[in-house]
Amino acid sequence: MSWPVSGIMDAVFCGIVILQVFTSVLCFPSGAPASVCVDMMPRHEGVQPQPNPAPYTIQPSSTAFQTGNPITVVIKGPDYRGVLLEARSGSDSKAIGSWQTPPNNTKFLECSGNQQGAITHANTNIKNNSTVYTWIPPATAKNIVFVATVAQQRTVFWVQVTSSTSSEGGGTSLDVHNRAERTVTPVLIIPVVLLANVQFLLA
Repeated sequence: MSWPVSGIMDAVFCGIVILQVFTSVLCFPSGAPASVCVDMMPRHEGVQPQPNPAPYTIQPSSTAFQTGNPITVVIKGPDYRGVLLEARSGSDSKAIGSWQTPPNNTKFLECSGNQQGAITHANTNIKNNSTVYTWIPPATAKNIVFVATVAQQRTVFWVQVTSSTSSEGGGTSLDVHNRAERTVTPVLIIPVVLLANVQFLLA
């Protein structure tokens, strides 16, 4: 039994529509699946990651950490919609530590058997420099790096963007706002002292 040409074309068209729907499902707009915890590669059919360097940097609040003391992490750069963020020890691909309450538009992702081992997007709403992630170091870590896959959109993403290494023990705070406040305060005091001295001399 032969099919008319129009029937074949309709079948092909329907097949393409179904494939597009299936592909859109693979984009995971509601978050990365646990299957990508290790390589952090989005399963966007027919799309490759952008070449490094990425326009993003991962900035932890400190170059050092202590067990149980939270560290905040910000992904600096252009607005983004998708994210997968983990902490790792050296070159080990295992997600370690525990992320705390996810910021708006994000959620926990279980990685390496750890229910709070990673953070991923909960939707495709905008995330930006004001999106702050909080991580608690485990007792076993000595040196850690934060690793992220960041997506501006479905076809534009960077894989395994890595922070500088943070070490256990004392370190330097990277909280720029606090440093600025500590610097400005003494500067503001000097004119006040000078003004008081002038008033004393004129009295």
